[in-house]
Amino acid sequence: MNWRVPLADLNYALDEEQAIRDVLWSRWLTMGAITQRFEHEFAAFLGVKHALAVSNATVALHLALLALDIGPGDEVIAPALTFVATTNAVLYTGAEVRFADICGAHDLNIAPAEIEKQITPRTRAIIVVHYGGYPCQMECIAEIASRHKLAIIEDAAHAPDASLDGTVLGTWGVAGCFSFFGNKNLSTGEGGMLITNRDDIADRVRLLRSHGMTTLTWDRHQGHASTYDVTDLGYNYRIDELRSALGRAQLGKLRAGNMRRQAITEKYWERLSDTALEFPFRNALGISAHHLFPILLPEGCDRARFMDALRAEEIQTSIHYPPIHLFTYYRNRYPAVLLPITEALAARQVTLPLYPTMSDAQIELVIAATRNALNAVSD
Repeated sequence: MNWRVPLADLNYALDEEQAIRDVLWSRWLTMGAITQRFEHEFAAFLGVKHALAVSNATVALHLALLALDIGPGDEVIAPALTFVATTNAVLYTGAEVRFADICGAHDLNIAPAEIEKQITPRTRAIIVVHYGGYPCQMECIAEIASRHKLAIIEDAAHAPDASLDGTVLGTWGVAGCFSFFGNKNLSTGEGGMLITNRDDIADRVRLLRSHGMTTLTWDRHQGHASTYDVTDLGYNYRIDELRSALGRAQLGKLRAGNMRRQAITEKYWERLSDTALEFPFRNALGISAHHLFPILLPEGCDRARFMDALRAEEIQTSIHYPPIHLFTYYRNRYPAVLLPITEALAARQVTLPLYPTMSDAQIELVIAATRNALNAVSD
């Protein structure tokens, strides 16, 4: 469909085009010098010791778990109000998920008190998801993790350059995982990054992302090695030079793009504050990346009709997210899970368009159409 206002859009221009041309003319497409530069620049941007580029954020999560030797017999606590990749990565290792409920309408992130309720002798780690780019209550979560000797992995797919109390999201735990999917604040189509300040995790991830091999094709091409050993059971989780080149171009736009997202978010809040809508994160902690603009419809409001009314105006909306534990596979695997706050709020949630290249006219169109749709379904 040709949307007048899509849910998300690329912030691409001549920089990205030239970046791709440069890679093509270099005649080296697999992970090499451009990827190394991207990793160095991303690490410097966030002030972290190691940044390791991978094929997507899902595999970044998988690698983080493997680097901690999490596997069969272990449990990992995670929220259900997230994309299914968050918990799929846990199951890939042979470990099990323990779902924790969220805070409430003001904060759709995992609740520290609910995390503590899910801890058992088998629990090894907590995956926090900074929903929409808004920080979780990391001080409380870090205290719980420390007291129970649990690792924290941050799913920061929505949160590049977000922070809490001066600490960059992705660095509160042992590893942070970022997504460069086509709708993300920094987009390469597919791609991801794992960051860590721990040398042991970086070394293990570096090995596992490329088949457990001790040298790369790029190393051999440069004459630094002529052969390799395989010292672990690894995976092909590599990124390529085209995506790394796009990532470098996008990184230069990230902070300005996030600031534009913030301005749009604040305009939405201001102009829709007199409606019956609720706005999670309006008084959020820290500095957000403003990846999503979630709203909560009034109780009893027909969400499908509301979204259809916006669709009729050629405005795209979405739902973030159908709770993971209600999907058929997870319901069969974990039939006893009940998350009353997640379930109640997820049924009322809608996401409005938000991206840095939105024009002022498009913003006004979304505001007007949202008000009209809300009035129509309230009649």
